[in-house]
Amino acid sequence: MTIKFGSAGAPDSFYAQGHKSSLQMPEWLAQRGLDAYEYQCSRGVKIKEPMARELGEKARQFGVALSIHAPYYINLSTEESDKKIKTKGYILDSLRVARWMEAKTVVFHPGGGPGTNRGETFNRSKILFREILQEIAAEGLQDILLAPETMGKINQMGSLEEVLELCSLGEQVVPCIDFGHLNAVSQGSLKTKDDYAKILDIIENQLGKEVVKHLHVHFSIIEFTKAGEKKHWTLRESHLYGPDFAPLAELIVERQMEPVIICESAGTQAEDALIFKSMVKKYK
Repeated sequence: MTIKFGSAGAPDSFYAQGHKSSLQMPEWLAQRGLDAYEYQCSRGVKIKEPMARELGEKARQFGVALSIHAPYYINLSTEESDKKIKTKGYILDSLRVARWMEAKTVVFHPGGGPGTNRGETFNRSKILFREILQEIAAEGLQDILLAPETMGKINQMGSLEEVLELCSLGEQVVPCIDFGHLNAVSQGSLKTKDDYAKILDIIENQLGKEVVKHLHVHFSIIEFTKAGEKKHWTLRESHLYGPDFAPLAELIVERQMEPVIICESAGTQAEDALIFKSMVKKYK
């Protein structure tokens, strides 16, 4: 079983030790026993080609799997033509960077609120997404996985069902399952192994066994309100907010899954990712 664990961006301890550049992250993670790194383009795609290629070389040197988080500004459901153009650009730019880095996956938020009619809004999202997939194919970028992420707020596009439907639109489209988000949007429903199993079964029924086996996972402890996600915390606060990683760890081993698990804890991404790794080892 090849399960990869890693960090979304750089944790506080990376900077506290005097490091500054993302080029130092692959070696830093590998020294700690981690082997995945989600490079953050969430505030815009600013990295230049030479640095992206160098980061890719460092990642390969130290055995670290790369993924990219595309900008938060993506909005598939927008009705504004200029925002549609920008959304296309954010996704295509992220894929170009992934090509330079040799990153396997680009994660993105579907974006936008549901408006007055969620069904109509989602139909708009699918129309724009199909256009984007055509442009991706025209540029020869369809070998990079594109992963819409399950979102954590009720008044936000990106439910599990919506994400899986987006995935049905193209072979390169796979889900990024954020279990902290799913727990927040369902008001703390993820408690038992069965709760997690139901989600994995839904994904398998719609997208097949291989997609579940190689799932791209985000996991963190998230405080929530009636509206859903409020704030990311660390594993120290897991008893306060959840969800608990242990039932998922057990399922990963039982089902012989080989996911990439990216920790999005608030400042302790690497430290908490190592705890996730130890929890999975416990069930092997």
